[in-house]
Amino acid sequence: MVSHRRSTQPGVSRSVRVTVLSAAAATAAATLGAATADAEPHDTPQAAGARVDRLYAEAERATEQYNKAGENAGRLRGEVRRAQERAARGQERVNRMRTALGSTARAEYRSGGIDPSLALLLSSDPDNYLDRAAVLGRVNDGRATTLAQLRKAQRALAQTRAEAARSLAGLERNRAALSRHKRSVVRKLTEARQLLKSLPGADRAAFERASRGGRDGVTATMAGLPVGSARAAAAVAAVQGALGRPYVWGANGPSGFDCSGLMQWAYAQAGVSLPRTSQAQRYAGHMVPLAEARPGDLVAYRADASHIGMYVGNGQVIHAPYPGAPVRYDPVGMMPVSSVTRV
Repeated sequence: MVSHRRSTQPGVSRSVRVTVLSAAAATAAATLGAATADAEPHDTPQAAGARVDRLYAEAERATEQYNKAGENAGRLRGEVRRAQERAARGQERVNRMRTALGSTARAEYRSGGIDPSLALLLSSDPDNYLDRAAVLGRVNDGRATTLAQLRKAQRALAQTRAEAARSLAGLERNRAALSRHKRSVVRKLTEARQLLKSLPGADRAAFERASRGGRDGVTATMAGLPVGSARAAAAVAAVQGALGRPYVWGANGPSGFDCSGLMQWAYAQAGVSLPRTSQAQRYAGHMVPLAEARPGDLVAYRADASHIGMYVGNGQVIHAPYPGAPVRYDPVGMMPVSSVTRV
């Protein structure tokens, strides 16, 4: 019987071989476990938490780009509708003018013949009518004016249709952008959720406490200054009424919100129309120092204003943090503040 066991390499003791194999197995198991958890092999819970936070921030930026594309799509839909309405009115005007001139031609025909100029008008190429009629010298002043108006109306109609076509093309580009940003948000949120699930329960809880940490880290150094205006008071009341509702990316209420959607909805309850994105909302009023913030002021975070909340006094904001975290109170200094805007 032939043995298939490989001969032992000289100079390597059994205990050393066991140690090497055990180390290799441990390394493989660790690598496999890290790959399964979709985390880097060297990630500590703190590093994994930081990556989750970064993914949420990136998803937030993509969400605001999605909101901006949606706002542009809404504007372009309005442009398309208005251009189509103008085109319809222009077509009606052209039709009325042609009908009036056709009636004149029929009347002349019944009375003994048709003016050559009208025959040219009703030909297959009426746009060249004035040039040809001028050569013939057969157009009287009144008819020349009417025909000039007709040609002008036809040109305006063609321009309006071209504008509508451009707006439609822009709308299609924005629809493509919406799809692209949506895919980006979904991908980043999915990765963040998978990474968060890979953390042990205690580390997940620590991440939740450390990430924009609820009431535990309230900064009490800022005075509870009075509300800036009646509309600010109404907005604060509205945003407080939204506490506990879920974060839903791309949503602006009333059952769910993203960060800028919550601000837009709250101020809408006060009769104030805010732009859709956090980047635009930061310019929806005049900026004030953080130390002078009053309830109702909008607090934008990060240099690119990719997150926003509402200051409600006593060192706190109310905001829609990220998926899985409902609308809640957090310390105003939970992230780097880029601006405070009084609407």
